[in-house]
Amino acid sequence: MPDPSPAEFESAARRVLDRLPRPFREHLADVVLRIEEFASREQLAAVGMEDRWELTGLYEGVALPEQSLWDHERMPPVISLFRQPLLAEMRETGVGFAELVRHVVIHEAGHHFGFSDEDMHALEDSVED
Repeated sequence: MPDPSPAEFESAARRVLDRLPRPFREHLADVVLRIEEFASREQLAAVGMEDRWELTGLYEGVALPEQSLWDHERMPPVISLFRQPLLAEMRETGVGFAELVRHVVIHEAGHHFGFSDEDMHALEDSVED
């Protein structure tokens, strides 16, 4: 079976976002979703990592609790999924494609809301399969 394509990753990620409870979906409407093969050097450096195989997803932007009405020149927030590290994690752990994408997308979306890991787990548990 061939590896999921970038388009399949994007489709799976959008399905996750579409299944979030309405208040979360509304606040994520302007978030850009990107599928990249690997994180860039700048992205890795921003999170203190060096190994491009270690980073599976990244939220780049200002979390909602930190945003100000005066910040109107800002670029939209971005959630990036890194395809090759995710494929490697699927092979190494045996976690299914949809389940892994769901976990990473919800974790990165949680950063948009300024959530703790505990809050992110609660959000993940609230999303229907």
